[in-house]
Amino acid sequence: MRIPPYHRAPTWQRFFAGAALGGLISWVIFFYMHGVQQEKQIRTIHEQREEIKDLNGEIAIWEQDYKKLNQQNEEILTIQEVEVTITNGKTYSLDQLSIAEAEDVIEDDLSSLLAKDVVSVYNGKMLLIKSIENKKLIINKKRYDLEVVEIMFYTKMNIEIKVKRNS
Repeated sequence: MRIPPYHRAPTWQRFFAGAALGGLISWVIFFYMHGVQQEKQIRTIHEQREEIKDLNGEIAIWEQDYKKLNQQNEEILTIQEVEVTITNGKTYSLDQLSIAEAEDVIEDDLSSLLAKDVVSVYNGKMLLIKSIENKKLIINKKRYDLEVVEIMFYTKMNIEIKVKRNS
């Protein structure tokens, strides 16, 4: 069987020429449209990069202002709460109620520190320690001396205390 010679007939030659020319024109149009889309995307990406760069600069400025304000606020911090913890109550077989009452007595004595500047209280730390250690507690009709183990200064002042049996 033989393939008919369509390439010699002028109608088929026009058809193949039109198909080739149409394919070529469609590729040109495709490349043009693709190029236009890519240019739009590149322009959008460039604008977004510029906007991100500007916003990062603004964020840096805000962070600097925020840090300055935090530093100023830390300089004027005040003590808002005093918490006392007796760490070795179990060694003297003290019950929880007695320990809580002793902690409350010490916290009441230190209530004058509330609303004071943290820096000024810290500067008087040795006086504070001596005043706590000079206090004698009576728990269950027994006298106890106090020893300050640790003090942490911030808006909430934490004091850890050991009790010692007074001889």
